[in-house]
Amino acid sequence: MLAKRIIPCLDIKDGRTVKGVNFVDLRDAGDPVELAEIYSKEGADELVFLDISATEQKRKTLADLVYRVAEKVNIPFTVGGGISSVEDVDRLLQNGADKVSINSSAVKNPQLINDLVAKFGSQCIVVAIDAKQVTGKWLVHLVGGKVPTELDLFEWAKEVEQRGAGEILFTSMDHDGTKDGFANEALARLSTELNIPIIASGGAGNMQHFSDTFTKGKADAALAASVFHFKEIAIGDLKEDLKRNGIAVRI
Repeated sequence: MLAKRIIPCLDIKDGRTVKGVNFVDLRDAGDPVELAEIYSKEGADELVFLDISATEQKRKTLADLVYRVAEKVNIPFTVGGGISSVEDVDRLLQNGADKVSINSSAVKNPQLINDLVAKFGSQCIVVAIDAKQVTGKWLVHLVGGKVPTELDLFEWAKEVEQRGAGEILFTSMDHDGTKDGFANEALARLSTELNIPIIASGGAGNMQHFSDTFTKGKADAALAASVFHFKEIAIGDLKEDLKRNGIAVRI
């Protein structure tokens, strides 16, 4: 059985780690380089770095900050934000990223997924999907959740897989920052209908929520931010708890 992964997420705005609720009301959560080093030492399986204002501000991800984070970690490191070309990905990989995450740019230009997979391989390409429930349907949102679309979460996820992406990072905007638990029903459907790994994001508030998303949500990995940034859950303690619950994790 493949071990489930615990992934802290560094949402970066103006060079600082931030965290909000439902994608708004951001507050400072510390220096990303320091946090990355701490999580690497504490036993995180991977790290995700999202430059959340890059797309909105129409600029590229902070490659120099990526380089400084990569110097401090010895775990797989995924970078997203403002990526829209093969050249962007090449630069980030050269600066120390192991994988890249694309979101708005993939919806606007789905061929980008194919192009990146052809150049760098599926294992390198994560497609992030931000979605919320609108009149009973899960609809994809772009530009850090600010731009709604009519695109159905599950249809888009299937297309992403068909185009060769290696993983999907699904964030429920309804659950983000609420600490009420992950969107397990949607996650379970994604995990059932697709064959690539699904990373759960949005809603972690306690250790039980992680157990639930691995069992009820069938997620392959769980991503969280505030519970780690503000020392509410220690990664080592979380993994011990998961292990006690019969969930395979790397200790």
